Amino acid sequence: MATIKQKIVPHLWFDKEAKEAARFYASVFKGSRITGTTTLHDTPSGTVEAVTFELLGQEFMAISAGPLFTFNESISFIVKCETQEEIDYYWEKLASEGGQEGMCGWLKDRYSLSWQIVPADMYRMMRTKDPEKLARVTRAFLKMKKFDVSELQRAYDGKQAKNRLESRVTIRSSGCTKAGRRRTQTG
Repeated sequence: MATIKQKIVPHLWFDKEAKEAARFYASVFKGSRITGTTTLHDTPSGTVEAVTFELLGQEFMAISAGPLFTFNESISFIVKCETQEEIDYYWEKLASEGGQEGMCGWLKDRYSLSWQIVPADMYRMMRTKDPEKLARVTRAFLKMKKFDVSELQRAYDGKQAKNRLESRVTIRSSGCTKAGRRRTQTG
């Protein structure tokens, strides 16, 4: 009988790039690896390749089974980061070679899989009971693509942003909540 290591395993459907994507993700997340590959014949998609891999101890599966399904922003993986350097590292690696930067810490990698690169400290900031602090942090992150930890902390603390871009900013890009995209933010 098989031993269950992890009860829930994300499964990613790729057109033809499952093994390539698994190699890429394992190279980005240090200490990660491909744990197995299997070729399945005579499936409704023809011959497909299934790949099992681990990213930082989290098991994943991927399959190259044709263009029937594609990724979209309704599913994303959050990468919690301790430092700005860690945010910069994951942002640069995952957005490289054809990836797309989005707003509010979101990006799509070269395979169109969505990621959120988030400072771990932001969770503390977002749980504050102080509505003014929460509003300042929200206004700050709605203006950002890649999160800037020091700017978020300044907003949380009520200090003026170091690089004030405009007095009014309209959020037009995807990645944030619909309400965030529709509102005009006053900074």
